[in-house]
Amino acid sequence: MSVPAQPRLAEGFLTDLDGRLAATDDFLARAYPGEEGRRQPVHTVYVPGDRYTLDLPQRWGAEAAALVAEQGGWAWLTRAVGVADDLVDAVAERAEAKLASEPIEDLRLDFEDGYGSHPDPEEDTAVVAAATELCRALAADATPAFVGLRFKCFEEPTRRRGVRTLDLFLTTVLEQHGSLPDGLVITFPKVSTVSQVEAMVAACEAYEAVAGLPSGRLGFEIQVETPQLIVGPDGRALVAAALHAGSGRVTSLHYGTYDYSASLGVAAEYQSMEHPVADYAKDVMQVAVAGTGVHLSDGSTNILPVGTAEQILSAWRLHYRLIRRSLERAIYQGWDLHPAQLPTRFIATIAFYREGFGRAAGRLRAYLTKTGGGVLDEPATARALARYLYRGYACGAVTEAEVISAVGLDAARLELLSRPKSDTENVVPTD
Repeated sequence: MSVPAQPRLAEGFLTDLDGRLAATDDFLARAYPGEEGRRQPVHTVYVPGDRYTLDLPQRWGAEAAALVAEQGGWAWLTRAVGVADDLVDAVAERAEAKLASEPIEDLRLDFEDGYGSHPDPEEDTAVVAAATELCRALAADATPAFVGLRFKCFEEPTRRRGVRTLDLFLTTVLEQHGSLPDGLVITFPKVSTVSQVEAMVAACEAYEAVAGLPSGRLGFEIQVETPQLIVGPDGRALVAAALHAGSGRVTSLHYGTYDYSASLGVAAEYQSMEHPVADYAKDVMQVAVAGTGVHLSDGSTNILPVGTAEQILSAWRLHYRLIRRSLERAIYQGWDLHPAQLPTRFIATIAFYREGFGRAAGRLRAYLTKTGGGVLDEPATARALARYLYRGYACGAVTEAEVISAVGLDAARLELLSRPKSDTENVVPTD
């Protein structure tokens, strides 16, 4: 009998190897921690800050529902935008329920482009009024899951105004509500350089210190609206450097359709989420966020479902197609600017997850039970399947009962399985 081969590299060499790569291990753990299970909204709704009222989400939902009923109903619209006949009833039912229960997932009170330029005393008054109204909504449990503000950018003409708006908003919420809501989101617009992100980190640190907040409490989204952040003067993708310069505070990258397109000279008629310049920017952004746990959001379309019945349907079909296109490209969030865009947001999102639910659930169950099948999946793909299924559950496209029946995992176990450090080999479905 032959003697089994023995490794030749000594323990000392392996210890030395660990030492050589210790800094790399620390860097990867810090800079690329992977998804942490943080919910990502399917959309962000922007409204001018001075127009916000406690009942805005319900008003938007009611207005959207009334328009759908007026035009032909949920089943009619679901079929009209292109959902397959065998999915129409289920998608229509869930989209209608979603609009009724959670018409807005993420709301941004806009004191930048949507608000415009006003004298300082006037903006001060509007900011305090909006924050006060938000506190009323928080007390009444009448806010979306995520809510926050967008202030003016850190370019020289608006920098001080932007910081003042942020300060007044946070201070009003702290004084009137007693704490900052868990779902608070701050949007940092028109970022062009890494130094602006570093300055925003400094502003967050300074406010936390004077307000007595824990270090790191304030995070922010970076709005990518300038080509300088995609490719810098030295040819580097500065958006990646900006993200990491955020010291763990950056929560999301948002693509700004119209500012970005205009910066590249795209004629107004052709500015779109699907223009090649938009795809290039979002591809770079997508690579930048990979493995970081930072979310990625697409932008908006300014073709609104208003006017004649023909114009409304045409805009709905466009909106549905653009959302579907983003979802297929693994961009799971976008912007909505008008109540009439909510129906197609939810129809497109729910159809995307219901359409692939059976196949994804079957593949994941086959992987977990080691029963084989037509596709040989690996642990990384199993986690991707779990993320897809969990996103579908989180947005209301599928129920937990459906997930349990199809996969054998409840929502909590499915979410844990979707994380990058999950042990897929030791997760077994419960029959």
